[in-house]
Amino acid sequence: MTTFTFSDRRRLASRVARFVTTTVSDLAKLEVARLRVGLLGSRAAAGSPAHSPDMLALVHNHKAAWARRMLEIFAIDARPHGPFLDEGKLYPGTDSRGIGRVFLFNHRSGMDIMLSLSFFEGYIVSRGDLATWPLIGLAARRAGTLFVDRADAKSGAAVINRMARALKDGQGICIYPEGTAFAGDEVRPLRSGAFRAAQKAGAELVPVGFAYEDPNTTYGEESFAAHMERVASMRRIVAAVEVGEPFPSTGTLGELCTRGREELQRCVTRARARLCSSS
Repeated sequence: MTTFTFSDRRRLASRVARFVTTTVSDLAKLEVARLRVGLLGSRAAAGSPAHSPDMLALVHNHKAAWARRMLEIFAIDARPHGPFLDEGKLYPGTDSRGIGRVFLFNHRSGMDIMLSLSFFEGYIVSRGDLATWPLIGLAARRAGTLFVDRADAKSGAAVINRMARALKDGQGICIYPEGTAFAGDEVRPLRSGAFRAAQKAGAELVPVGFAYEDPNTTYGEESFAAHMERVASMRRIVAAVEVGEPFPSTGTLGELCTRGREELQRCVTRARARLCSSS
């Protein structure tokens, strides 16, 4: 059981308060902006303004701005490296052909979401019960999160089809294909759902490795709430983000899962090496 000092408790309370007020304020601003862009889009052209380039850009930029404020609030020193990120840009969710990209991440901490949204243009695939959580669920739904109940085969198949449609429409997907969070740098076997969706759309896959300086940042034998309470109270978190080379969604599913795991492991290893060299 984690023991919290008075300073930890005070830090946690302050950060939770800032998280709530910032998220509520940003949601309100997003809805106003959605309305404005939707009205302009409906006047300018036929079709669904909700899926117009202007609306998609609005949502992605809003998510990235919110996530980077979360990095500041929770004192996360993110150290990104790779194409676009080195220039301070979001990694585009659409490739040169107009097809969406699938970003593959290893999953180690509740803070992974902030890192993903801060640097990558895509919709998160997340556990289904998160949709019902107070505030977080609302924010996730409004940000276009795709929810999946991994215990329900029909839910999994439906999400794969939704991912494939989004990719064909040029929208990026952010997914943690290990299926759950683990401690340590070893990338576990990857589930096939992301690769099925990529094959349906002919999308390329981009591996992205996360490594945290302090092992206490990662999940332990604890509930998600206990994990977030512990991590959110930490004085400072240092995280490296390493982008690998994109690769095509060709070959068998087994081959893709194996290659995805190998490429992701290379990214995590390089991320860890950067942290070690800077310490």
